[in-house]
Amino acid sequence: MPAVDDCLTGLLEARPEGQTRLEGSGVKRMRVLLGILGAGFVAACSHGGGGQSSGVTVLTRNVYVGTDVDQVMRATTPENLLERVDAAWQMLAATDFAERAAALADEIADARPHLIGLQEITVIRIQSPGDAAAGGTVPAEDEVWDYLAILMDALAERGLSYQVAGVIQESDVEIPRGNATFDDVRVTDYDVVLARSDVAVSDVEAANYAATLAVPTPVGDIELRRGWVALDARVGGETYRFVSTHLEPADHTDRVQAAQVAELLDVLADESLPIILVGDLNTRADGNGTPTYQMLLDAGFEDAWTSGGDPGAAGTTCCHDLDLRNASPQLDERIDFVLIRNAERVVIEAWVVGDELTDRTPSGLWPSDHAGVAARIRAP
Repeated sequence: MPAVDDCLTGLLEARPEGQTRLEGSGVKRMRVLLGILGAGFVAACSHGGGGQSSGVTVLTRNVYVGTDVDQVMRATTPENLLERVDAAWQMLAATDFAERAAALADEIADARPHLIGLQEITVIRIQSPGDAAAGGTVPAEDEVWDYLAILMDALAERGLSYQVAGVIQESDVEIPRGNATFDDVRVTDYDVVLARSDVAVSDVEAANYAATLAVPTPVGDIELRRGWVALDARVGGETYRFVSTHLEPADHTDRVQAAQVAELLDVLADESLPIILVGDLNTRADGNGTPTYQMLLDAGFEDAWTSGGDPGAAGTTCCHDLDLRNASPQLDERIDFVLIRNAERVVIEAWVVGDELTDRTPSGLWPSDHAGVAARIRAP
């Protein structure tokens, strides 16, 4: 069947510029599960032509705020807090999101996902001199970095056309910094879904979880909010319910994380469309962390990595050093996921991005403290 042979050759060999081929050891694309596809693959090749088959490609990416937020929240005195915020600011500048955004945009150019779930998309504002150290409450409004705008510019520079399809604002925290003018630093966190321009999006919903974590600090409690974004996406004649979320880290509290995923499962309980759930779930897949991963499996979700990832690879996504300068990969936890529910789906391939030395920026920064997970999925 020459047409099928040509299609297979095109699938394996035709790649956007800069994309790694599916051959050799240690390649970024893990594998194509041709044995699972069988006649379905032949049919797709026979009717699709040109190496293109129906399906959807998705990516989840925690882009990382760029500094050690937890060490700020562990401050014990007002003076210690000022020192820690100043140190966090120095690291934030050194991890240069503009430089990292270029590497993240290269990953997106390589995978060409239809849908992207982004976590820790951040806006950093300052007020200088600040008033919070003296008990003032005027919010900082002078914008220093807008991660979404920076990333969208990097995508546009590569000729990639994506739209912001859904946004949920999460934590919004302002703390004084121990510099000469006691600047107030305001960090606003968002989860964002990007859709490729050829994807039809509808029925967008977003909400914060009722379950939150309040962290006591020397200047008062800080409420950490998380949330989710969901939308219908029409790709290749199929409609999917795409959901992106960022759950509370397990080292903060298992209770809040479990309550958040219970809320999400309740939201999705009556959904009849095929669901693709992505995100930094902060739960380990090896059973040594919180019960959240098993809760999702028990609710009928299938893990794209276990279905379509390289069986010889761990698929780990966390974590690089917080300064992003570790000289070699040191990922040892799988906490970022693509999960599927509601209709039998064939995961053609799943792969990790941001985990190889060649993914680093020219100055040696990893794109994020996490690696990301991409998956290409098609209906049987």
